[in-house]
Amino acid sequence: MKIVLQQIEIEVAQGDIANQPGIDAVVNAANAELAPGGGVAGAIHSGAGPKLYEECRKLAPIKPGQAVITRAYDLPNKFVIHVLGPVYGKDKPEDQYLSSCYRKAFSLAEESKISSIAFPAISTGIFGYPPEEAVKVVFNTVLSELPNLKHLKRIKFVLFGEEDLHLYENKLKEISVG
Repeated sequence: MKIVLQQIEIEVAQGDIANQPGIDAVVNAANAELAPGGGVAGAIHSGAGPKLYEECRKLAPIKPGQAVITRAYDLPNKFVIHVLGPVYGKDKPEDQYLSSCYRKAFSLAEESKISSIAFPAISTGIFGYPPEEAVKVVFNTVLSELPNLKHLKRIKFVLFGEEDLHLYENKLKEISVG
């Protein structure tokens, strides 16, 4: 599902964040050490190959709400933007840390003149952020950041599970109507 807001295409799709050809940058829901792990980080590091972690080691550790950018190596993209989302119930205020992940990813994308970016659902896996709450934070942040985007023309949310897909689609429908 796609809509266009302020000349920026916003898309929601089900898929694998590590397989997004045609997208300049993918976002990694990273751990503090930017190391390979499970979930999104595991998929991205696996797809990019060992050189990604070599570059990441020099940039780690990062704190909740922070973001760094690297090359994408063997992924079909130019860049990976690594963000550390909050652990729900631990990193407070969770909503501000989650919002910061998106704002800082957009800022790095703009600095690098990136025209398209793909995000996974950040912090909703092992970090325990309730998906219904997260999707509100995500879209409130995206809508507030749209006027600041000069280079980005496409924002894609790539959701692994069907439940997350439906949450994002419903929120996108709500925005397109309202």
